[in-house]
Amino acid sequence: MDVITKIINHKKFNLYIIIFLFLISFLFRLPLIEIYGDTSLEYEWGNLVKNLVENNQLVLKTIDGFLLPNLWVPPLYAYFIYFFTLFNLNEQNLIFVVILTQIFLSSIAVIFFYKINNFFFTRLISSISALIFSLFPLHAYASTQISSITLQVFFTILFIFYLFKILENQKFQNIFLFSMSGGLLILLRGEFYAILILSILYLFIYKVKIKNLILISLIALLIASPYLIRNYLIFEKVTVLNSFGYNIWKGNHPIAVEKSIVAGVQVQSKEIQKKVEQIPIDVNYRFKFNKIFFEETMENFKDKPINHIIFILKKAISFVLIDFNSKDANYYNPWHFIPILIVGIISIVGILLSDKKSKNLNYLILILITYIGIYSLVSVMPRYKLMILPVQLIFFMIAINFFYEKIKKD
Repeated sequence: MDVITKIINHKKFNLYIIIFLFLISFLFRLPLIEIYGDTSLEYEWGNLVKNLVENNQLVLKTIDGFLLPNLWVPPLYAYFIYFFTLFNLNEQNLIFVVILTQIFLSSIAVIFFYKINNFFFTRLISSISALIFSLFPLHAYASTQISSITLQVFFTILFIFYLFKILENQKFQNIFLFSMSGGLLILLRGEFYAILILSILYLFIYKVKIKNLILISLIALLIASPYLIRNYLIFEKVTVLNSFGYNIWKGNHPIAVEKSIVAGVQVQSKEIQKKVEQIPIDVNYRFKFNKIFFEETMENFKDKPINHIIFILKKAISFVLIDFNSKDANYYNPWHFIPILIVGIISIVGILLSDKKSKNLNYLILILITYIGIYSLVSVMPRYKLMILPVQLIFFMIAINFFYEKIKKD
């Protein structure tokens, strides 16, 4: 124990642990590329990047030859992939470089997660927590997939870290990096503007200067502005995306409610199909499409409100713990669901044990509740778990440390 204490107290410990965490994160993920890594651009990302390359337009779908301007998914990840196409790589090499970059960002995220832990724990506990996050199966697996989730996790961790830094010191560097992360997250997750607004209000409560809050808002808006301007010029509306109606319909589909399918169902009735077929093919197609599904969802809620409320609660439980009724054949792989279930259960205990006077921990609770509320309204996909995993791990470690100290005293 004395040896461990000497190592932890070494003046260069932080440097050594950062290098160790980066290397183990990066090297652990490299062989996963061969085992689990995506090998082609498919679905929405394939279509978006293809149209950027061939038509110089951000288009997800073509209807009767009409290139429908994207308003369905946030744009940043498509441009992230598109950047690498500028190097004239074939598809296989393109995918490899994208995934390798994601692994690099995932490894950097582990370092910043370690720094977040330092706000609450000793160096030893922070190191253990960061190591768990580094090697967590879902986190490692996600970095090998063509999905925006790795960028979302990376910038979310930066966002949280620099919010804590602002609460310590309102210098420009902290404000800029916090705002930058927030602006980029708006371009990665459509609902993140709600998180950003809540975070600014939280900083206001804790006496952050008004001029700095205005600066945060302006920088975040400036980063998101090219896409907002693009959408205004095309649609004459200031928006990042317009897909909430469809997403809430899919997540609360009558079949999903009846069979407790938290990932949602996309089967359209003949009545809905007929309405969709009657939508004029123009730039406003998505707005009208989205409205149809939103109105259908509201009617479904009115017909069976209790059933929908119960289902929303089920989705909240599934999001915090695991999906007990998943239709995904790989979901119940023990390497996937057991760590998620253990962290989920123990993190709830950690929340109950946490210091309610800590402004940092209270912020994490606020973010956790907000994400649970947002995703419970729509569908809960397995990868969405990564948005709350860093927060859950901190409360997980609070509980583990509490019981360790209790046992040590006894």
